[in-house]
Amino acid sequence: MPDLGKYADAVLSAYGVSSLLLLLLVVFTLRKGRAARAALEAVEKRKNPSG
Repeated sequence: MPDLGKYADAVLSAYGVSSLLLLLLVVFTLRKGRAARAALEAVEKRKNPSG
């Protein structure tokens, strides 16, 4: 790891916050995708009850 000097706290906290936000974005995207898939399957079952 490079020596960040007096800016180490600011840089590392920025990396931490960015990583957390990216993780939250991925989690929410996956949850939204599952919900959309479930809603689509429900609509398809209503449209075609036999299958």
